[in-house]
Amino acid sequence: MNWDDRSIQQRAIERLIGEHGPRALAKMNPEQLQERLKGALSLALSEQNGALQAEQLQRIHGELMGLGPLEPLLADDKVGDILVNGPEAIWYERQGRLYRSTQRFDNEAHLLRIIDRLVSRGGRRIDESSPMADSRLPDGSRVNAVVRPAAVDGPQLSIRRFIGGPRLLADWVQAGCMTTEAADILGDLVRQRANLIISGGTGAGKTSLLNALSACIDEGERILTLEDAAELRLSQPHVVRLESRPPNLEGKGELTMRMLLRNALRMRPDRLILGEVRGDEVIELLAALNTGHRGSMGTVHANSAADALVRLASMAAIALGTSHPEMLDSQIRSAVDVVLHLERSDDGKRRLRSIHRLQSDLPGAGSGAKMHCLWPKPDDRSQPLRRSPAAGVPRRSAPDDA
Repeated sequence: MNWDDRSIQQRAIERLIGEHGPRALAKMNPEQLQERLKGALSLALSEQNGALQAEQLQRIHGELMGLGPLEPLLADDKVGDILVNGPEAIWYERQGRLYRSTQRFDNEAHLLRIIDRLVSRGGRRIDESSPMADSRLPDGSRVNAVVRPAAVDGPQLSIRRFIGGPRLLADWVQAGCMTTEAADILGDLVRQRANLIISGGTGAGKTSLLNALSACIDEGERILTLEDAAELRLSQPHVVRLESRPPNLEGKGELTMRMLLRNALRMRPDRLILGEVRGDEVIELLAALNTGHRGSMGTVHANSAADALVRLASMAAIALGTSHPEMLDSQIRSAVDVVLHLERSDDGKRRLRSIHRLQSDLPGAGSGAKMHCLWPKPDDRSQPLRRSPAAGVPRRSAPDDA
């Protein structure tokens, strides 16, 4: 924003506050406020013998009510994560690759104002005494902000967006993310009410695959979803969505995943779908899967299917405060039927790497000894078993840069 626009914006703000007062402005809905802003900007421009342009109104409106230079990126439904490393470095993800945007903030104070606006929407605060905060956008995008002194080089902002990805298993096949054989196996597993765990790293497509698998569930079933940030978009008519919540400024009102899961079991679910298993809720999950809630699904961060089982056991041991390897191993093998593993290749594409069925009736020392690979077959060379060769990640600017 140039200095002329900044002067016009300041005069418009002063005019609005003078005419209506801050409390009245706060009570206005977005349409009313935009209309008042348009009038104030028109008057401010007329004083300089200028005319109000739609682009100028949109830009200044974004500064006053939106997220400033991030607005064009948020308006692009092909842009995934948005990463801000200080006022002059805005990066965004498109099709699995990172690009540097031409957008920038005016200075550190400008970026701090946008961060404060984002965090305050979630009822949180961020300052030197509390330099890290999580929040979310109305569309479910997850926001994390870090300021000084924790952020040595100045304010850092991360917006994790869920842009959907392939909606159905057939879309995954068409996009080259899995084979037709793998899609048929997964569809059968869902219809057979197998308990599924999807493993993979950050950005591997776990939530997208969870959405695609849920499309195979019969419309007559009652589904409960539990998430830290509501990202799942199920098409069935009988879906109940529950979302966790961090504590407020007074440290009250927290809703943990474990609390949600305990309550969900009282709501007569046919299937439970957990956005991510990451803490002590694993205890309730294992109990639920071992007591009749078949056909449930969840995701976990792990580097392989075998590591996913180790992570579940580790989280359960930490939650219990003691380690009983044989007991936990038995509980996990009884609760989990199949582990799917996803990876994001060097070319940015997300791919299904393996489907493993757990064999609870076979003794063995480690989790890997009890897993049978359903896909790909050892002699099948058509499956993408190895990572794609590195294609080089562009780091300057992208075509059609937002």
